[in-house]
Amino acid sequence: MKLKKWMVTAGVALSTTVLLAACGKTDKEADAPKTFSYVYGVDPSSLDYSIATRTSTTDIIGNVVDGLLENDEYGNLIPSLAEDWSVSQDGLTYTYKLRKGVKWYTSEGEEYAEVTAHDFVTGLKHVADGKSDGITLIQNSIKGLNEYVTGETNDFSTVGVKVLDDYTVQYTLNAPESFWNSKVTSATMLPVNEEFLKASGKNYGAVSPSGILYNGPYILKTLTSKSLIEYEKNPNYWDKEKVKIEKVKLTYYDGSDQESLIRSFSSGVYTTARIFPSSSNFASTLEQYGDKITYSPQDSTSYYFTFNVNRQSYNKTAKTSEEQKTSTKEAMLNKDFRQAINFAFNRHSYAAQLNGEDGADKIIRNSLVPDNFVQSGGKNFGDIAQAELVNYGDQWKGVELVDGKDTIYNPDKAKAAFEKAKKELEEKGVNFPIHLDVPVQQTDTIAVQQSNSFKQSIESTLGSENVVIDVLQMTDNEKETITSQARVPSQKDYDLNSTGWAPSYQDPASYLNIMDPKTGSAMKHFGITKGKDKEVVAQLGLDEYKKLLDDAVSETNDLDKRYEKYAKAQAWLTDSSLLLPTASSGGSPVVSNIVPFSKPYSQVGIKGDPYIFKGMKLQKEIVTAKEYQAALEKWQKEKLESNTKYQKELENHVQ
Repeated sequence: MKLKKWMVTAGVALSTTVLLAACGKTDKEADAPKTFSYVYGVDPSSLDYSIATRTSTTDIIGNVVDGLLENDEYGNLIPSLAEDWSVSQDGLTYTYKLRKGVKWYTSEGEEYAEVTAHDFVTGLKHVADGKSDGITLIQNSIKGLNEYVTGETNDFSTVGVKVLDDYTVQYTLNAPESFWNSKVTSATMLPVNEEFLKASGKNYGAVSPSGILYNGPYILKTLTSKSLIEYEKNPNYWDKEKVKIEKVKLTYYDGSDQESLIRSFSSGVYTTARIFPSSSNFASTLEQYGDKITYSPQDSTSYYFTFNVNRQSYNKTAKTSEEQKTSTKEAMLNKDFRQAINFAFNRHSYAAQLNGEDGADKIIRNSLVPDNFVQSGGKNFGDIAQAELVNYGDQWKGVELVDGKDTIYNPDKAKAAFEKAKKELEEKGVNFPIHLDVPVQQTDTIAVQQSNSFKQSIESTLGSENVVIDVLQMTDNEKETITSQARVPSQKDYDLNSTGWAPSYQDPASYLNIMDPKTGSAMKHFGITKGKDKEVVAQLGLDEYKKLLDDAVSETNDLDKRYEKYAKAQAWLTDSSLLLPTASSGGSPVVSNIVPFSKPYSQVGIKGDPYIFKGMKLQKEIVTAKEYQAALEKWQKEKLESNTKYQKELENHVQ
C-alpha cells in the first residue's frame, strides 16, 4: 500500500519500465549495455522499509531487499527467500520454508549474517512497535497483531508469527485471505536483522547506503538528495544469474525541463526517455523517433483529486474573507456540488497536457479501483460497479467505469447538478462564486499545465461567476509541507489536491479501505482525523460507506460475492464524488532500449514495480513500435496461459 504523488516525474519514472515480460536472447542483446541510466523524481525520507511505505522508499527497497516471495514475468507469485510454502486446509496458517545460505551484506559488500526465520519475526515486531505507515495492511490479518498494536497486550509472543526452526517461519491469520501471499511482497513484510537494528539505534534506516543491510539483487552505493541514486549488482546474490544489469544510475529530475529527457536519450546518456507531446521539440522528436515511440499499458496506480472538506488551515490561500472560507467549506460538503465539479472535469484535456491528444485517453481512469483489477462471474470489476452505480440516479446513466475513456465529463449533467447544489447552498446563506484553492509545484511544467486545464474546464462549464479555481503556484517544499508531508489533517492547506494510490494486495479492499472513516489513510486528505470528526463523517455519508466495507470484508469464502460487495462500495464512492479520478500511471509515450517484457510484473507489492531492475534486459537498438506490439501480444497470450496454470497449481500448496 503506497501513497502516490501525481507529478510529471511519476509519469516519467513509473511508466518507462512497466509491464516487461520474457523474450528470448537476440542478436540485439548480445552486445547490450549493462548499465541502466535514467531519472528519479522524489527523495526518500527514510530507508526504514518496515515503517516508511512511500514510493520514494519502496522503489529503492524493492531492488535491494528480498522477502518470502516475488513475481515472475507474468505476475505469478514464485519463491524468493522462501523455497516453498504451504497453507492449512482452513486457510489460516501459512508456513514458509526458507532457502539456506542467503546472507545479509553491508553497503560495502561485507557479509554480516545469514538470513533466517528470526529476521521475519524481528521485521514484523519492528513494524508494530514503530507504528508503520503500512501497519493497516496486516493489522487485522495476523492473529493477535491488532491487540498488540492497540496496547491490549504488550506480549509480542501472542502475535501469530512463529519461528519453527531457523529456516521455517509461520503466520496464523484471523480469517482466510485468498490474497494473503500477495501481501508478503509488500515492504511491510520484509525481514530485518535484529542485531543490526539494535546496533544502529536511531540511525537505522537513515537515508544513506549504510542505513540498512542488503540481501537483494543490488546494493545501494550512492544516495545524494536531489542529485543521484546509484546501485551496483550484488555479486553474492543468491539468484544473480537473473540480474542482467550490473549498474543503475538515476539522476534527480524536477520536471522543469521536459526536453532534457529526450536530449539525454539521444546523446546516449539515458537508457529510456519519457516524451512530452506538449513540449516545443515534440515535432522534431516525432520526426526522428516516429516508428520507435511506444505506449506502455496502464498500471494499477490510480490518481485523483480530493476535497479537503474539513479544511482548517489557510496559510496558503487566494481567499480574501472569512465568508469565502465558510462558503467554500459548505459547498464542498454538498454532494451535488462535488458531482457538478466531477461532471465538469474534462479529463481528456487534463491528460493531454501530459500525453498529448493522441495519447490522452491512454491514461484516463474513471474509478479508484481499476476496472480490470479483479474479475467476478466472467465480468470485470468495473462492469459490476457500473451496474450498481446507476441505482444512485439517472445522472450516472452512460457513465462507464472503464479505463481509457472520458465517460464522466458531461457539461449538461454538471450544470444540472450545480443548479441543484446552488439552490440548496443559497438557502444556507452561501455566497458565490465558490473559490477552490489548488496547489501546484511551480517548477513542474506539466502539473501547472494540468492545473490550468482543470481550471479552464470547470470555469467554462459552470461559469466563473459560480466557481473559481485558484491555482496556487509554490515551491516543491511549500507544496509538500501543506499536502503529503502535513503530519495531521488540520495542517492540510488546500481545497483540492491531486494525489494517488497503489494497492499492496490483489483485492479491491486494498484500494477501497483507504476511505474507511475509522482506519483509512485517505481521511487526512479530507481534513478528517480517523475515528473522530464524526459530524463531518456523518454529513458525508461515510457511515453508510463503512457498512458496505464491513459487509464486503466479512465475505471470505465466495470470491465472486466478495467482489460484488466491494463493487457496491466503489459505486457509493463514485456517486459521492469525494474522489475525482483522473488518470493512472503507465500509458505514457516513451523511447527505450529496454527489451519489452523482460522483467517481473505485478499490480501489487514492490517486486513488480516499474523501478525493479532484476530480470530487466537492455538491447543496443531502440525498440520499435512494431517490435513492442509483437512482444505485447506474445506476452498477453503467454500470461493468460501461465496464470491459468498457476491457479491450478495453487492446490498443491494446501495441506
